[in-house]
Amino acid sequence: MNVLSVVVFLPLAVAAGLVAMPRVSDRVVRSVWIATTAADLALVVALWIGFAPGPSGFAYEVNQRWIPTVSAGYHIGVDGLSLPLVALTAVLFLACALYSLRQTHRMRAFAALFLFLQTVCLGVFVSLDLILFFVFFDLSIVGMYFVIALWGHRGAARAALMFFLYTFLGSLALLLGFIGLYVASDPHTFDIVALTAQNPLAGGGIFSVLVLLAILVGLAVKTPTVPFHTWLPPAHTEAPAAGSAILAGVLLKLGTYGFVRIAMPILPGTWRDYSPAIVAIGVAGVLYGAFVALGQNDLKRMVAYTSVNHMGYILLAFGAAGLVATSDAQAHDLAVTGAVTQMVSHGLITGALFLLTGVLYERGRTYDMDAYGGLAARTPWFARVTAVAAFASLGLPGFSGFIAEFQIFTGALGPVPVATALAVVGILVTAALFLRALQRVFLGPARATGKGDMADLAGAEAAAIVPLLALAVLIGVFPRFLLDVIEPAARVVGTLVSR
Repeated sequence: MNVLSVVVFLPLAVAAGLVAMPRVSDRVVRSVWIATTAADLALVVALWIGFAPGPSGFAYEVNQRWIPTVSAGYHIGVDGLSLPLVALTAVLFLACALYSLRQTHRMRAFAALFLFLQTVCLGVFVSLDLILFFVFFDLSIVGMYFVIALWGHRGAARAALMFFLYTFLGSLALLLGFIGLYVASDPHTFDIVALTAQNPLAGGGIFSVLVLLAILVGLAVKTPTVPFHTWLPPAHTEAPAAGSAILAGVLLKLGTYGFVRIAMPILPGTWRDYSPAIVAIGVAGVLYGAFVALGQNDLKRMVAYTSVNHMGYILLAFGAAGLVATSDAQAHDLAVTGAVTQMVSHGLITGALFLLTGVLYERGRTYDMDAYGGLAARTPWFARVTAVAAFASLGLPGFSGFIAEFQIFTGALGPVPVATALAVVGILVTAALFLRALQRVFLGPARATGKGDMADLAGAEAAAIVPLLALAVLIGVFPRFLLDVIEPAARVVGTLVSR
């Protein structure tokens, strides 16, 4: 069997085994879960070491007949755009398995559901067929719905329902866009590589606009972008910490990845025509997410709104890339490379932040920042790790966020200087909100909640969170190992979008 197929379906196979076993202790479930995610990560590292794209631009490619009547196949592979996100997914799911060592409620179902989610998320990033992409994309909604509904907090049922309805409606719009591409192609196909080569809607017209709009709406809901973001804060607030880490770190990237894998290369002319609107939506997300996050008292809700802010930078980059695709190849490549780097960076840093909010909630049973104070004296390691995560999120040099945002701003400054300047304001607001949060939670006099049994970081928690931040530092200091993989694929996207 192809090693990439093993990477994708190993977690699902183990999940099925766990469910089928009649009786198994929580200790065994935890061990199997961690061993599976660790093995999957080891396989991904092997994929990275042996990564050598073929003539099609993809490595580890498999293309088998699946639904021949509509020319849909089991077509998978990875390139410089998808391999970093496959690695991010493997890292975050291992971190969540480690973090959940103290999980006791319905442990077997919890582990099996996360292993299922790991498979469907990996499946999205490796899919080179629109129907296969859609199947995995839709199944991720189902998996996260149950994580929120069954293991969330008091308002979990309502938040899970809102999440499901919003994202499912978005996926229906996405399916309409995919069908539009199939109808426009000649010969008809759902194969992403074939559609990219065909450029089926090169002539433009109202049909190409409608297809792009359907795809944009479907992906924008998942990302999420303003104004399709309203499901995100309640979903994050009510989800368990591990669920929030996967939701922000991986599931949001299913949307942004769709832009660079499907919308930009398959609809290049229409994407270029509407790039100013993409830029505007991105800047709106940057500013809205930052200012609304600044006004939050709930720490987890604050971090959720920073995700809207950070996803806005990615949309800004993709929009700017469309504007310079035919005139400035270097600016385009910088913007796309920065956007993909931002996906990886945001996944690592925000995943760590959500796990840290989970640590706080387990001690104090609330996310309200006003309930805490002076925790740095009682939980010094927790305070230090949270401070590192906060500074990483606001894009200080030495962290992966700086590398990503520097490339995005450099690539976007020429075509959209005003929009770029406005986006920089988002960094300043993000700095203010994180410094304010650190001051309220960790400094000053201890408040009622903070005077209780506030234990410092446990070993399992540190083992899950610290490596995520260490990777963010590694990318920030030595980014070449990541950029060398992304940049060639970004140049290919530039060639496709400039057609």
